[in-house]
Amino acid sequence: MFQINQLGTPKIASPLQLSTVKGDNIFNFIKDEDKLIYDLSLENYQQCIADGIAPVWLEKAGPRQFLHFDPKHTKAAIVTCGGLCPGLNNVIRGIVMALHYFYDIKDILGIRYGYEGLNPEAGHEFLKLTPDVVKDIHHHGGTILGSSRGGQSVSTMVDTLVANNINILFTIGGDGTLKGANAIGEEVAKRGANISVVGIPKTIDNDIDIIDKSFGFETSFDIASPIIRDAHNEAAGALNGIAIIKVMGRDSGFIAASATLAMPEVNYVLVPEMDFNLYGEAGFLELLKKRLLDKKHAVIVVAEGAGQHLIQKEAEVKDASGNIQHEDIGVFLKDKIKAYFADSLPVTIKYIDPSYIVRSAPANSSDSIFCSSLAYQAVHGAMAGKTQFVVGKVNNKFVYLPIAAVTTKRKKIDLESEFWFAVLQSTGQPFSF
Repeated sequence: MFQINQLGTPKIASPLQLSTVKGDNIFNFIKDEDKLIYDLSLENYQQCIADGIAPVWLEKAGPRQFLHFDPKHTKAAIVTCGGLCPGLNNVIRGIVMALHYFYDIKDILGIRYGYEGLNPEAGHEFLKLTPDVVKDIHHHGGTILGSSRGGQSVSTMVDTLVANNINILFTIGGDGTLKGANAIGEEVAKRGANISVVGIPKTIDNDIDIIDKSFGFETSFDIASPIIRDAHNEAAGALNGIAIIKVMGRDSGFIAASATLAMPEVNYVLVPEMDFNLYGEAGFLELLKKRLLDKKHAVIVVAEGAGQHLIQKEAEVKDASGNIQHEDIGVFLKDKIKAYFADSLPVTIKYIDPSYIVRSAPANSSDSIFCSSLAYQAVHGAMAGKTQFVVGKVNNKFVYLPIAAVTTKRKKIDLESEFWFAVLQSTGQPFSF
């Protein structure tokens, strides 16, 4: 189920001075037979025993004793695609440092402005990446390589890789980027080219399936938390004050939910996974009215993809990445709340949208550590000749997963999970309205 494609049998001794035996106080090379169990539940264990089958396993990430690529003749490239996310520069820096210092690879190129940079017609020159170029970039948000949305001709992109003698392509991006990377890998395989294609999952929404979390996610709700705190101050400072804070979350509400847990001043959190009614005795607006009559203020956190079922749309519009463009739920709620209370209760509404401030910020300490680890593990896997894989944490362990496995569907909040129950306990809102 999670078998990783391999370019060939690794035969080149790794330059890393690691161990092959346990007990000598030196980190050991990872062997391909070092498998990790995917489903850790007792129920799964007992079912496997009863059926006489091996459990589904994952391939452990880490440095291998033998490499596929000869470091002396290896050329690597890095591309960042899609929207900005805290930690992009950290991952770029980590890849460059690992290639240079771990494997003595000096030929590293930065692809400018996403997959556009692999289309010669776009005219974007490559950026030579060295430790001196990237040494301080982790202090800054965004990406030094630039980014873009939308795909390019897969054949053209592979032509560019081949023409420039690139052996490893590191792609940093979300669902669309990873699907593009997999398509590149498939074209490479058809041609029999010796190119490893590696994905490092990037999505501020934390909606990549299977993996525990994506980089930048923790920074996102870390930055959103003080904004919610200040919004609460605004709401509490006025009679019947209402603060609406819209955060990112096109299809999954993890940022909104996590920021709510971090800032328990939030009274209502609305996410794409839940349908809710505005009107009626049990509707959201009536609940909000009861809250104002009792407490005189309210704080609402809403994910950008929430409540779209309530908004009439003339036509469905998609962005360059193929994502459905949502209507502004924050403005919609503000208008509906204002109209609902117009004749019954004077309210003061503050609408705050910090989305682009959040996503363009540098990574916090936790994400910075995570980004470096992802970068190192990606480099180790690539040098061993693994391809069409992503690196991520599953059950808190770094593993390699086929790109196809994590792009089948988006991860969403399970409304029956302990996580969502904790959110409801924090806000005090009902299970549905």
